[in-house]
Amino acid sequence: MKLAILSRNAQLYSTRRLREAALERGHEVRIVDYLRCVIDITSHRPAILYGGSKLEGIDAVIPRIGASHTFYGTAVVRQFEMMGVYPAIASQAISRSRDKLRALQLLAAEGVGLPVTSFAHSTKDLDGLISLVGGAPLVVKLLEGTQGMGVVLAETKKAAESVIGAFRQLDANILVQEYIKEAGGSDIRAFVVGTRVVAAMERTAAPGEFRSNVHRGATARRIRLTPEERATAKRAAKILGLTVAGVDLMRSNHGPVVLEVNSSPGLEGIEAATGVDVAGRIVEHVEQRAAAHATQQARKQA
Repeated sequence: MKLAILSRNAQLYSTRRLREAALERGHEVRIVDYLRCVIDITSHRPAILYGGSKLEGIDAVIPRIGASHTFYGTAVVRQFEMMGVYPAIASQAISRSRDKLRALQLLAAEGVGLPVTSFAHSTKDLDGLISLVGGAPLVVKLLEGTQGMGVVLAETKKAAESVIGAFRQLDANILVQEYIKEAGGSDIRAFVVGTRVVAAMERTAAPGEFRSNVHRGATARRIRLTPEERATAKRAAKILGLTVAGVDLMRSNHGPVVLEVNSSPGLEGIEAATGVDVAGRIVEHVEQRAAAHATQQARKQA
């Protein structure tokens, strides 16, 4: 199988591991910087040019699209889809997951547990916005934030008013969420591939920090999920259409709640904490799905 990994940096851990896993399984692998792709939009022969030549003969792509390049990255994935190439993660699913508000609305509509969340444009009714999530302490999140950036814990009502007001002065879109005290600064990353949770870890924030991102000093350890947590992670990924996803959960007094569903989850932390060959699981999944996809494409053309 000819496999393309869409990544801006071939030296990133996740990109390297996916390449290694694919090569170990006998596949031909190419790293493609999606921002250097030129999309040839024609009615009958859609194509992608890379380095002056057409990208041809590719059976499947594994998108590793950065949050800051979602628009162009998903356009490239969509073009591959139009060319009949199997995407490990569909372009529409990436777009859904990157729009945090839309993602939460879709999950809520299907009854998935979420932290109490509010969203508003005007700051004229801050009391209502804050009281909706149970008052302070509360969490303020930038809709465009990633990897813990743009996430602020406001411990008092005054602090919450100040942070919300400052973000809105910058014309930033924000979510206000309840603070899950009982989680104790920990959350869970469940890694979903296909219809299974292949690995899970608990991340605990560093002293003095409430964000449990590993690159911010959090510690991580392998964890066994409860049946409810496992089912919640799989449902969240399925609702957004993601076949590869990092689902972030918290344990609350009213069961597991989904914080976020990541369409480009890093492999370094989860592989180190669990010892699971997650890259290999992704490549194995792509093998199975790409073969079925090729059969469907052949039937269409017959």
